[in-house]
Amino acid sequence: MTDLTGYTPHKPPLPESPEQLRARIPGWGVDLSPADRPSHPKLDFRDDLTGAHWEFPERQPEKWPRERSVEHQFLTPVFGTAQPPRGVAGALRRLSYARFSEARAAHWLLLLAADRVDAGGAHLRSLLTLHPDNPVTETGVKGELTHHGASSRLGKNRADVKHQLLDPVIVAGPFVAAAGAGIGAAKALAGALRR
Repeated sequence: MTDLTGYTPHKPPLPESPEQLRARIPGWGVDLSPADRPSHPKLDFRDDLTGAHWEFPERQPEKWPRERSVEHQFLTPVFGTAQPPRGVAGALRRLSYARFSEARAAHWLLLLAADRVDAGGAHLRSLLTLHPDNPVTETGVKGELTHHGASSRLGKNRADVKHQLLDPVIVAGPFVAAAGAGIGAAKALAGALRR
């Protein structure tokens, strides 16, 4: 049988008793006295007052294999289905959840990489439509020029001034790189056709 501890309304058992913890860890439990804690009545666990109307929540059907953190024994009873993983980004997300704990930087770096791959794919798909993304208006560059962008920052002791020099690189960098790659591909194609 599957261990449902942590998913039911019952208080899970402590791995060690308070006496064992007090003996092993100097100073453990100094805040245990309810008289020392103003929030004590709220922390009083009573089985009949949890507010849950179920013993274990009804499980949502899994229509495709979902990502599940290695820390969890099984998929949570309720999960999002709006963005099913697909393509290279989906493969990166599945790898992140299958191989690495959420406590590892590799897990989060793979998720960030998957997000960037997804964003890049969205930009490429946008270029193939009749209404492609407009980086000038959609990134706020036009607003900087028409709505006093520099004067609203200078002399106001704002924190975002510190990274202001990097903003054009971060915002325009992917578009400049894509344009450079497109020009390079066009030159290579033109050179191949001349031969």
